[in-house]
Amino acid sequence: MAHVSQAKKVEFKELKHLFKEHSNFGIINITNLPSFQLQKIKSKLKEIMIIKISKKRLIKLAILELKDEVKNLDQLLPYLEDCAPAILFTKESPFKIARILDKNKSSAPAKPGSVSPKDITIPAGPTNFPPGPIIGELGQAGIKATLEAGKVTIKEDKLIVKKGEIISKKVSDILARFSIEPMEIGLNLTAFYENTQIYPGDVLSVDEKTYIDNIKLAYIQAESLAINISYPIKETIKKLIAKAYLESKSISTKTNISTESISEQIAEATKIATTVEDNLPEAQEETTKSEGITPKIESTKSLLVEYTEEDSKKAQEFLEDLKDRALIKSK
Repeated sequence: MAHVSQAKKVEFKELKHLFKEHSNFGIINITNLPSFQLQKIKSKLKEIMIIKISKKRLIKLAILELKDEVKNLDQLLPYLEDCAPAILFTKESPFKIARILDKNKSSAPAKPGSVSPKDITIPAGPTNFPPGPIIGELGQAGIKATLEAGKVTIKEDKLIVKKGEIISKKVSDILARFSIEPMEIGLNLTAFYENTQIYPGDVLSVDEKTYIDNIKLAYIQAESLAINISYPIKETIKKLIAKAYLESKSISTKTNISTESISEQIAEATKIATTVEDNLPEAQEETTKSEGITPKIESTKSLLVEYTEEDSKKAQEFLEDLKDRALIKSK
């Protein structure tokens, strides 16, 4: 039997203890991460996470030994492959941890043999390079250059390497010339375990601004639909009245219907709309204001009890009346 050092036994015991004591933990890939950078990140984030660096074989053994005690723990095993793993233990949610790790990454030069993380383009425009061998080097890389005012100028944008391609020494040298650092160094989250649920790392890498923008877009589209179908709730009632007013003006110019009559109905409906809006609940207003999103009402049924049935009926009849007039005129 192979000899196992006391230090390895202690490390194995500590790993098992951490797995059992935490319901949230993730596998991080520290491949090619300089030791200085790793220690810096560990020190900066020590208040919200514990980063345990251990041999891959030891991590696998700890997971296998605990698979009957910690549900779905063994589903993390595939994520240990093709990486230099470390384990991150925390009380925070996986999405928050992913966001924190992304914010603590820094750029680095591309080394020959590295996989390009994105499309890399040399932009057109003037450079600080004086005339010399650089023009030939650029030409060998397919970059069109010329001399202008004693300086090398790139004539047009050049995609020098695509996402997923291997960066050659020639490309690496060109990127270094332009001080382009396309690589990101930091802790890459491979997978995260939260209360028996496994989240792959790519699922967690959601751009926060894009996520917020999508929520705002969904709200705008929902509001537009509600207005188009004349759905009277707090967020739409004033806009519905404004829409009805504009439509009534258009009808009055194309028919013999009295503008004064329509204006009286508009005034009455506006009064109803104000009463309705004043009495609607302010649900979720505080939480959504911070995101710059208009408050959302969960249930329209609960809204109707906040004002009288007579007011509701008048508002609905008014909108239906305008629709009927428009249909008569179109025929």
